[in-house]
Amino acid sequence: MDSHQYILLIYQVPSQPSAARVGIWRELKRTGALYLQQSVCILPHTEPLLTTLEKVCERIAELGGSYHLFPLHDLPEEEEQKIIDGFLAQSNLQYDEIIENCQVNFTKEIEFETFRQNFTYAEAEEIRQELDKIRRWYERTVERDWFGAARRDESLQSIEQCEKLLEEFEEKVFLKQEADESHGVPPVEEKKRLHPRRLERRSDTHR
Repeated sequence: MDSHQYILLIYQVPSQPSAARVGIWRELKRTGALYLQQSVCILPHTEPLLTTLEKVCERIAELGGSYHLFPLHDLPEEEEQKIIDGFLAQSNLQYDEIIENCQVNFTKEIEFETFRQNFTYAEAEEIRQELDKIRRWYERTVERDWFGAARRDESLQSIEQCEKLLEEFEEKVFLKQEADESHGVPPVEEKKRLHPRRLERRSDTHR
């Protein structure tokens, strides 16, 4: 196994306000950091990641906290494999969530709108935006997947299946509007009915 270089961050942030601690944690998780235990995380040693970590450390200091930033290299093979396995598990978890989102939320939404015969351009555009969000989620996950997690390909296949479903839905929208125009049927303004998943998401935002 090829040896990699890593950066280890050990930090401490005042317990109050809790939002500050959460903010540091969120920023580190966004970079793809692997937590070994509370306030101890590790990342592959690259210049962009080192720059990001240095900015996080500046923020920790501004909050009245402290930190230690260590380069790690030439780790024992067994210990390095533990780290790699941790990164792989972290990436696979993200891919699994993308797969679930595609196979459950996205697919059910198209099935629901098809059942309603809601073949409108506005609906197709809204679903397209949902797919764009999933694609961006996938791209961010790939950027942090430094060791090639096994679920990456299946995740991409799920997104491609979503694209196929959406293209089929868009074709039905086109044919419906083409038929309406040929019969001189004016567009009907419908009151929007939310898919149950959207209702759930909307209610969550107001909790």
